[in-house]
Amino acid sequence: MIPYGRQEITQADVDAVVDVLRSNFLTQGPVVPAFEQAIAHYCGANHAVAVNSATSALHIACLALGLGSGDWLWTTPVTFVASANCGLYCGAQVDFIDIDPRTYNLSVPRLAEKLSLAEQQGKLPKVVVAVHLCGQPCDMVGIHDLSQRYGFKVIEDASHAIGGRYRNEPIGCGRYSDITIFSFHPVKIVTTAEGGVAVTNDAKLAHKMDLLRSHGITRAPEHMTHEPDGPWYYQQIDLGFNYRMTELQAALGVSQMTRLDAYVAKRHQIANRYDQAFEALPLTRPWQHPDGYSGLHLYVIRLQLDQIKASHRAVFEQLRSDGIGVNLHYIPVHRHPYYEQLGFKAGDFPEAERYYAEAISLPLYPKLSEADQDRVIQAVAAAVLA
Repeated sequence: MIPYGRQEITQADVDAVVDVLRSNFLTQGPVVPAFEQAIAHYCGANHAVAVNSATSALHIACLALGLGSGDWLWTTPVTFVASANCGLYCGAQVDFIDIDPRTYNLSVPRLAEKLSLAEQQGKLPKVVVAVHLCGQPCDMVGIHDLSQRYGFKVIEDASHAIGGRYRNEPIGCGRYSDITIFSFHPVKIVTTAEGGVAVTNDAKLAHKMDLLRSHGITRAPEHMTHEPDGPWYYQQIDLGFNYRMTELQAALGVSQMTRLDAYVAKRHQIANRYDQAFEALPLTRPWQHPDGYSGLHLYVIRLQLDQIKASHRAVFEQLRSDGIGVNLHYIPVHRHPYYEQLGFKAGDFPEAERYYAEAISLPLYPKLSEADQDRVIQAVAAAVLA
């Protein structure tokens, strides 16, 4: 089975992790700060806070921005559930904005319409999570302009997008948002096995997230309520969590970051080959907005079901039976039973639901061989033309 995503672990990666295993620190040593520095430098940002998952990063980002009971978080329904769950973790309420039919990202016109109505109702969001689906950046200028008008904070959920660019600047630079989140799960563009990072230009937000990832504890006298009792002393000054990244994960991340640009370039090369091969088939290929350079975490096709005989499910199952490990990213969040219990229902976000009815994620990763690319191309053609 050709998987839809796969990490590459080189000898350099193994050596970096072994070096940590033989060192004095397996956690809370010098390598996590080195990884944070590598991320911040790459993005052109001031601060990076590494944690054990992108979900944890989303959670502490929301808390750092003051999200809590009585507040609203808005995001897209076409995302992994963590983009919405982070608001519920904070006691806030969650709502969604339908997607743009070409980029599949949050629609800025729909956002503007909903903000205008919410202002009249006194229900403006405190935080909007803009998800860069498949690695393609959202219309961040449009979102930022609305944030200035309506007063909400912006988190970029760039879990798919490290290595991408928006208007010729690295995603994560912070020009249009308060905090950017990256994921390093094994199927992502670079990996730390599990892990995430929150990137920001705001020193206060970075300090808050640093506290929250480690139980709300500080050893810095300048942040304590009184002089330390002695050199052993620390204080819990907030209610935090054990969201720390280990030295082992960070060592893998530092090593992987040296290949990030090459990985993204290879993804584009494979995507271009798919684009050419699928040009005449009854499917919609990914469209890339000229403002962005995608990290291309995913290559998603949409079936033109009115032009093929097979159903969406039949094509998906045929590809799986042919050894092509396709997937579907994502089931719209509002259609999960948990969110339906909160009052969401079918028809609430029609563009997202149309996307779900047609989308299939194809294999895309740097070490996908030309022979396996050919297998994918041939299998897709056979499935949609049957």
